[in-house]
Amino acid sequence: MTAYAIAHLHDPKPGHPEVLEYLDRIDATLAPHAGRFVVHGGATQVLEGSWPGATVVIEFPDLAAARAWYDSPAYRAILRLRTDHIKGDTILVEGVGPGHTAAGKAAEFRGASG
Repeated sequence: MTAYAIAHLHDPKPGHPEVLEYLDRIDATLAPHAGRFVVHGGATQVLEGSWPGATVVIEFPDLAAARAWYDSPAYRAILRLRTDHIKGDTILVEGVGPGHTAAGKAAEFRGASG
């Protein structure tokens, strides 16, 4: 099942030389794990709550591939180039399969509580 690495970058500093180096090098770390950017700091419309900063979403074939990318020596070698200069939160999350519905999730919750 498709999985995603999602980062909420609270105080982006895209012009910092080390952040620019990170950006120059990250694509090569994604390729061996079939990762690809689906959101990379695009325009954000906040509808509820607050969301300061930028959002990044990277898609992977599955959670194992996402974890393998994050733990890879190639990515670990550049990670500090970003984290030393940009505060944020990063998660890996599994997507949903074909035919997923919110009603189906509700039924799943009902079954788990009964």
